[in-house]
Amino acid sequence: MQIIQVKTKRQLREFIYVPAKIHSGHANWVPPIYSDEWDFYNPKKNRAMSYSDTILFLARKDGRTVGRIMGIINNRYNEIHNEKTARFFNLETYKDLDVAKALLRKVEEWAHSKGMERLIGPMGFSDKDPQGLLIEGYDQPIVLASNCNYPYLVDFVTQSGFEKDIDLVVYKVPIPDELPDFYLRILERVKRRANSFKMLNFSKRSELKPFIKPVLSLVNETFVDIYGFNPMDPEEMEELAAKYLTFIDPRFIKIIVNSDNKPLAFILGVPDICPGIQKSKGHLFPFGFIHILKAMKSAKMLSLLLGAIHPQYRNLGFDTWMGAEMLNEARKAGMTTIDSHLELETNKKMRAEMEKMGGVVYKRYRIFQKKLV
Repeated sequence: MQIIQVKTKRQLREFIYVPAKIHSGHANWVPPIYSDEWDFYNPKKNRAMSYSDTILFLARKDGRTVGRIMGIINNRYNEIHNEKTARFFNLETYKDLDVAKALLRKVEEWAHSKGMERLIGPMGFSDKDPQGLLIEGYDQPIVLASNCNYPYLVDFVTQSGFEKDIDLVVYKVPIPDELPDFYLRILERVKRRANSFKMLNFSKRSELKPFIKPVLSLVNETFVDIYGFNPMDPEEMEELAAKYLTFIDPRFIKIIVNSDNKPLAFILGVPDICPGIQKSKGHLFPFGFIHILKAMKSAKMLSLLLGAIHPQYRNLGFDTWMGAEMLNEARKAGMTTIDSHLELETNKKMRAEMEKMGGVVYKRYRIFQKKLV
């Protein structure tokens, strides 16, 4: 077995495409959109690489590529949080413990050589990248910006000396034909108290553009203490918007503003386009985007990708207001369920909101950690 550092474009191509071979026949696996993948590893297209140290490794056995891993040290995050933490990301292997151990060991050695004291993962540059290994819900559909892995990979990581750092849960929320009476009563009280605020609804993507940076600035203000969150600079805001704007249905973004039209809270949902990405095999052209657009129009599930409420306005019931609007919008679109996306197991307020809407945990992801000595 050889573990080699990725240094050439040809090796990077191997790195990007080897998961498709590993997951061949894996019904739930969703390929990345490959144009986005190439941008992710391009320092000219991925702003986070300018303040992070990164390394890529491939594993080869008997002349065949059998695994990969990425190492990341987010220097900005470490400086803000006074940490010396490295991350492993994009770990993929066939069912071979030796390969997994060798890949993880290489990242450990690299991180240790950089003065790091701890290694966590799977974790990208920030919480907006896919996080954790799936540990429950292997038979459930994978949604956008979520990892998909075989159960054996969890065993391989634990057998390499890693322990749980934190879990993230995903709720499945049924979309009712009508909002329950108790929910309507809460909503009525919220609207009476919130007469100086208004909810913005959108029908065109062009209407969203003036709110992109204000909304992402709100994320920066709100997510300060969220596990793994990395504040975005204006360039990163542009990158994030460019990545997802094509797949955003404007009906599924709700923004609460004050009298000056300043965003105080928002929620963003994305129709489940993963069946279309699977059909496209991760390629938008020449015809892949047609599969994705069809999936967007026929989706029965809505994934809540991002949301925030300004700290000063968290006790006004904005979460209930936005939740009700989103449920109504999803029902009108013929959807039957909402996927909450990943919620920290410690986020009791958001978890209570999901459960109040009838949600049940149907997937769980785990981020692991290991001290480096």
